[in-house]
Amino acid sequence: MAATEQEMFNSMAPRPFMKKLGVFDWVWAALFLAATVFVQQMYADLMDGYEVGILFGSLPVLVFIGWRWKPFRQFSVAVALISLFAVWLYGAELKLQETNFFLKFMLSSQSAIMWMSALYVLATATYFFALFIHSEFTGKVASIMTWSATVMGLAGLMIRWRESYLMGADIGHIPVSNLYEVFILFSVITALIYLYYEGRYKTRALGGFVLLVISAAVAFLLWYSFDRQAHEIQPLIPALQSYWMKIHVPANFIGYGAFSIAAMVGVAYLFQSARKSTGESTPEEIPALKVLDDIMYKSIALGFAFFTIATVLGAMWAAEAWGGYWSWDPKETWALIVWLNYAAWLHLRLTKGWHGNVMAWWAVIGLFVTLFAFVGVNMFLTGLHSYGSL
Repeated sequence: MAATEQEMFNSMAPRPFMKKLGVFDWVWAALFLAATVFVQQMYADLMDGYEVGILFGSLPVLVFIGWRWKPFRQFSVAVALISLFAVWLYGAELKLQETNFFLKFMLSSQSAIMWMSALYVLATATYFFALFIHSEFTGKVASIMTWSATVMGLAGLMIRWRESYLMGADIGHIPVSNLYEVFILFSVITALIYLYYEGRYKTRALGGFVLLVISAAVAFLLWYSFDRQAHEIQPLIPALQSYWMKIHVPANFIGYGAFSIAAMVGVAYLFQSARKSTGESTPEEIPALKVLDDIMYKSIALGFAFFTIATVLGAMWAAEAWGGYWSWDPKETWALIVWLNYAAWLHLRLTKGWHGNVMAWWAVIGLFVTLFAFVGVNMFLTGLHSYGSL
């Protein structure tokens, strides 16, 4: 009897994560390993030891994400196939983007980014339309649009990376070096984090709110591209010719993306709360206030973790480039303000149990503080980071 009870207990106990992995999980890992080795072999002459380390260091992280979040696999394969097809079409001739049909209208970096921009704006409108007419099918269409836009955005960055090297080995660089490129990165990362929450909480009702901030980024991209010709690839200035940029910038924008989602979820929270307080009915699809509060908290916690990592990496980069970890440059000062703002938010949430409208308003206001640190400093202040000015 005791043995039978023990067997029943063992069958009910949660299995270790690694033992839950199936054949397709290991196929995914093998595929990603093969892709990593292929990239290293293909571009070995363009990579130094630090870049090889970053490449292989990313492998377990991305494999783990694919294990925990299955849609990430299809997303990664789509980005890889589109990027490789574009690289194959280019060959060694950058000028083919002017004559090849696929490159000119779909797969050059600028074309892919234009498709990304159009799809994000359409997805924003479709998400809100689905919310107001209570249409599950329309919500699915909006989600597909968002996935498609995110694929085209990341593929556009990958293709732009290759285009920069086709212009010359001394010009080639990872496309995270100016405001145009990082706004694309911001849009992609914010959308990916949102799509994870969409699947995790099984709701598309927040899509319109979150994609509003992405559509705002798209509007900036279009203005910056057409008015300032920012889409043209330029050589890196000496200050940015560092492997630190390849890890500091992505970590920073995971933070920015998560903070943006928290703010837009905060807007949804305030909308729901206001309608409840007046006795008005609320759209049934929007999650309950408790769920919105949980998403807001998790987004800020995620953003704070990566923003902290990015700040530490930035300090190490500064020490190598300028001889000191901290110089109270305007960009550094405002980064500290952002960090302290969200540290205080998390502290009061975790130790005092604060939640509700106050924390939602704080998350919304926090986005404007973050926005000034991200763009405002570049527009209105000068310092060691003035190479990122408008």
